[in-house]
Amino acid sequence: MAVANACMIMGAQVAGRSRAPPLFECRADPSGSAKYERSDSGSSPRKGFLNGAAFPGASAPLILRFPPNFVRQLSIKARRNCSNIGVAQVVAASVTNMPVSSAPANAGEPLVLNCNNSVQADGALLEKDFVTPDGTLAVHSGEKTGRAIVTDAIATPIVQTSTYTFKNTAELIAFQEGRFTSYEYGRYGNPTTQVAEEKISALERAETTLLLASGMCATTTMMLALVPAGGHIITTTDCYRRTRQFIQTVLPKMGITATVIDPADIDSLEMALEQNNVSLFFSESPTNPYLRCIDIELVSKLCHKKGVLVCIDCTFATPVNQKALALGADIVLHSVTKYIAGHNDVLAGSLSGSNKVIGTVRALHNVLGGVLSPNAAYLILRGIKTLHLRVQQQNSTALRIARTLEAHPKVSRVHYPGLESHPEHHIAKRQMSGYGGVVSFEIAGDLQATSRFIDSLKIPYIAPSLGGCESLVEQPTIISYWDQSSEERARLGIKDNLVRFSCGVEAFDDIQSDILQALEAV
Repeated sequence: MAVANACMIMGAQVAGRSRAPPLFECRADPSGSAKYERSDSGSSPRKGFLNGAAFPGASAPLILRFPPNFVRQLSIKARRNCSNIGVAQVVAASVTNMPVSSAPANAGEPLVLNCNNSVQADGALLEKDFVTPDGTLAVHSGEKTGRAIVTDAIATPIVQTSTYTFKNTAELIAFQEGRFTSYEYGRYGNPTTQVAEEKISALERAETTLLLASGMCATTTMMLALVPAGGHIITTTDCYRRTRQFIQTVLPKMGITATVIDPADIDSLEMALEQNNVSLFFSESPTNPYLRCIDIELVSKLCHKKGVLVCIDCTFATPVNQKALALGADIVLHSVTKYIAGHNDVLAGSLSGSNKVIGTVRALHNVLGGVLSPNAAYLILRGIKTLHLRVQQQNSTALRIARTLEAHPKVSRVHYPGLESHPEHHIAKRQMSGYGGVVSFEIAGDLQATSRFIDSLKIPYIAPSLGGCESLVEQPTIISYWDQSSEERARLGIKDNLVRFSCGVEAFDDIQSDILQALEAV
């Protein structure tokens, strides 16, 4: 009865208002003193980090928070129906049971809103005149405000469920018609996952983010969704092997062709745009393993003139070092497995961009699957809160290691965008705030000499990944291209003496000393 009465009161107060996205904080408030602030002029209130967010058209104060004992007042039936959805949906359900009227609510009366989740709830965190540092966003976005799960816990709970319930047929119909916001089935959304998505959106300054089961799942689903049969893709020479494999072996089965250009070859880009009906430009920046950099702003302008979407894989850059959407890209892709999760314990991929573009990918994702586990989403939330701290350390270590290697006689070449010797250093300097934690370099020796160097290292693990707390090292020839002939590896630019070193968060002096002693084995 407590739930029913509360819902009737709340529903009655919002019934007279047209449905709008809920833009507000959703947390228990012991004092019950949350307020909605408006300026004296009556204009839209300034959205801030802790004072809620604007609700268009509202002239009355908003009551935004539940008392801490509200959850405990739920009836057994309500708890059973809503335990996986949260009290937010109980309150929201009341709105759909009330007749919708266009008449305005009485002026000055409090407006009590259902505490649903919304990507826009964290818009308050993105205001330029308030909190914008990535460190604060990484810690609080998606959780401090707008969390769909009502709880006093600091950590977002893991909602471990495959499906969600509805109270009755009327509520289900309201959901199907868009008058009631909730979750339906695990493949289409999860509260824990949505919090992680909103956190990445805040960091990327994106309207929305879609989390998927892996980075390659994000890549393949995105391409299948945005490139029509018979379409054309432009991509770059230096890229992750499995991405190249998908473009070259799977997409042609649907009549999709590709032009492959050097990351810095703008003339070839313009020619490809003129000669082909291009749907998508896709490239990493920095690329793997040579850390080449795309001029994202210039490429985006050229592609947009031809109506071509631009997707940049920013895995090596991270949202801390590079904001590709702000530079003009339409989509930012991450292998969340790497820096964002940051602890070598989860597989995930993400796509961030506009509601329209990501919505197209999401629709296909709902069909194909590739769903992220709620447990994985929780690990991402745990890891992303220290993203800025880890990346700052890794940026610093990698740059200093790159300079050390460049001066060493047993290293023939270093590939790192933070070095002036890098071919796109001028681009990286303009569009990146840090150059990442990966350094690729060539040993002055052959395959065996390079292997001796790697085997002499004491700190890093030999493993095919990057971006975690632990330093990792690999010899791409062996770990990724051993099944290819030496001729094919040469054609792809993979040299036997190439090393890719992913700096962890260990002390710089220890990493440097380890590398220097290992070079003695060459």
